[in-house]
Amino acid sequence: MDIEDLRTFVEVADAGGVSAAAVRLGVSKSMVSRRLVRLEEELGVQLLARTTRGASLTEAGSTFRDYAARVCAEIDVARETILPAGELRGRMRVAAPLSFGPTHFAPVLAEMARRHPLLQIHTCYSDQIVDLVTDGYDCAIRVGYLQASNLIARRVGPIYGKLVASPYYVETHGSPEKPEDLATHQALMQGTETWQFMDGEKIITVNPRGRFKADNAVALVAAAIAGLGIAYVPDGITDEYVASGALLSVMKRYPPPPAGIYVVRPPGQHPVRKVRVLTEMLIECFDHGVASGE
Repeated sequence: MDIEDLRTFVEVADAGGVSAAAVRLGVSKSMVSRRLVRLEEELGVQLLARTTRGASLTEAGSTFRDYAARVCAEIDVARETILPAGELRGRMRVAAPLSFGPTHFAPVLAEMARRHPLLQIHTCYSDQIVDLVTDGYDCAIRVGYLQASNLIARRVGPIYGKLVASPYYVETHGSPEKPEDLATHQALMQGTETWQFMDGEKIITVNPRGRFKADNAVALVAAAIAGLGIAYVPDGITDEYVASGALLSVMKRYPPPPAGIYVVRPPGQHPVRKVRVLTEMLIECFDHGVASGE
């Protein structure tokens, strides 16, 4: 029984269809279909009920899926155990933020691919939080303050941010001097988030309001440059605009508390080696103030 046939079946079962599984695996839909047919012929049972809307597990498929997933996981562990210092192989799917990822994390992933030519790296850049298990990701790189979850997180470095506004906005509306002043200003936000600031050792939390929202920090920077309001974004995105004078740092006496860069992965006893290697490379890159623009 081919291990790739088993992996393909597990991907189709978890993704809910051949097309989604093909994207995850980085192969054609016809290849996925051939592997499924081969596996079903080998077992002599139908594992998936195929419809125009996708594929659903049969009773036999539902039972076999858990066994197949365990076999694939055991094979991965066995490979790492007997070849701990060998080349990384197989495929790694990573989710990374669109706002920060292409500029700051893509070079690390590219270097990892260069060092390990037998490893396939598939990265999805989006500011939407993905479900690692349902969407089939090995890990995700996340920036900011983590929400409580059952995921396992490893902090790989700090990230700093500040409030910025355009000279036009400050000239027209003034600059907030303390957190409570933000109630009279237009905030540029990603949703309904709260903002936190430090007053010495004390943390002050405010609920800003504004008419312009976007799910991408780069878009918020564009809105700030246009004079629409005050944005709270990472330094790595605003540094060049502050240096050029297109944006001003405001309310400097109350800086936001440092956030973090994290690698998060689905729950399990041990991270697979490819995730450990990526984590170590990110720590090497970002655990020395690089992410703060220093």
